[in-house]
Amino acid sequence: MTPLRVGVFGLLGSGNLGNDGSLEAVLGYLRAEHPQAVVDALCGGPEVVETRYGIPATRLHWFRGEYRTASRAGAVAGKGMGKLVDVFRTAAWVRRHDVVIVPGMGVLEATLPLRPWGFPYSLFLLCASGRLLGTRVALVGVGAAEIGNRPARTLVRWSARLAAYRSYRDALSRDAMRAMGVDTARDEVYPDLAFALPTPGASTHPGAPGPVCVGVMDFHGGDDDRARAGEIHRRYLDGTIRFVRALVEDGRPVRLLTGDECDAPVVDAIIDAVDSPLVTAAETASLADLMKEMAAADSVVATRYHNLVCALKVGTPTLALSYAAKSNALMAQMGLATYCHPAREVDADRLLEQFRALEERAAELRSTLTERNQDAVRRLEHQFTALTTTLFTATDHTHTSRKAP
Repeated sequence: MTPLRVGVFGLLGSGNLGNDGSLEAVLGYLRAEHPQAVVDALCGGPEVVETRYGIPATRLHWFRGEYRTASRAGAVAGKGMGKLVDVFRTAAWVRRHDVVIVPGMGVLEATLPLRPWGFPYSLFLLCASGRLLGTRVALVGVGAAEIGNRPARTLVRWSARLAAYRSYRDALSRDAMRAMGVDTARDEVYPDLAFALPTPGASTHPGAPGPVCVGVMDFHGGDDDRARAGEIHRRYLDGTIRFVRALVEDGRPVRLLTGDECDAPVVDAIIDAVDSPLVTAAETASLADLMKEMAAADSVVATRYHNLVCALKVGTPTLALSYAAKSNALMAQMGLATYCHPAREVDADRLLEQFRALEERAAELRSTLTERNQDAVRRLEHQFTALTTTLFTATDHTHTSRKAP
């Protein structure tokens, strides 16, 4: 018998902390339940994945400028050539594995701007290669939403159909895939994979108000908002600046957090506009870093989905600047449905009103979050047990038989 060969796939190591947190959760599961498995990655940032997680990694795209806008003829030709080369590169990588896991992430949605020939095409190549070559592809705890763009919708639908296993991080995702023509009768819903990560201890601030963590995002709307992306961004930034300024006027220290490298200009803009020593920016390289910051805070106001997950996981009262239905669903799941505010229309006065109401109920909400987190951990244990039963047990049998003399 030879060790199982397990691949992980996605925009991992590319600067998005939520994506990397999902990978970390799956690697924790594999190391605990399948320690003999040989694991490697096909991902967006192979150097980061190799350094941070200690597994071999291969670049997702042959063409290194895949996510840069191509305006010159050479770049356009390079992208076109890359799409063809990636067919063979992806198939060759998939063929070396018994199982490939896509760990969490919003791989079946377009709540942020998305080009069909970017990641949706890559995901389709993965799932099609898996079906053709007999490698089981699992979409584990992924996010989904109905997609209006027809090419992207088609690629996402067929990716889901070709996968050997699917589970979702909320019921909205499963409903969206059903609406797009995927049979979801056997698909399950579990909490986001990040709820399986270790939780840091909470800090207290006796005698003085603690910091408020404000998680920001380089937000320009979704895939259907391209025509008014600039206006949406200005409203989001202006409203957030006014809210932070109001907190500072109340004497509250504010820690600005991000969830992706692209969020840094928003942090800089807020610090420049408010111009107060009470406003500082946290250096975070992982969801663990985010959770440490949020565990030390009295409350959190955040935009990015995995900023919300981290705040809720550590039990800190949280208000969502919601940019998609997934954020509202997460807040409802954790008992904080009342504390959502639209990211597209940030009203600083209304946001401050909601924030003060949140803090008035802080003790009650912390108790609620403790109960909901315990339930999330139990459900994720069931998710990993189901994954082993439905994916690895069958694969173990096939793999042993294939290698038997």
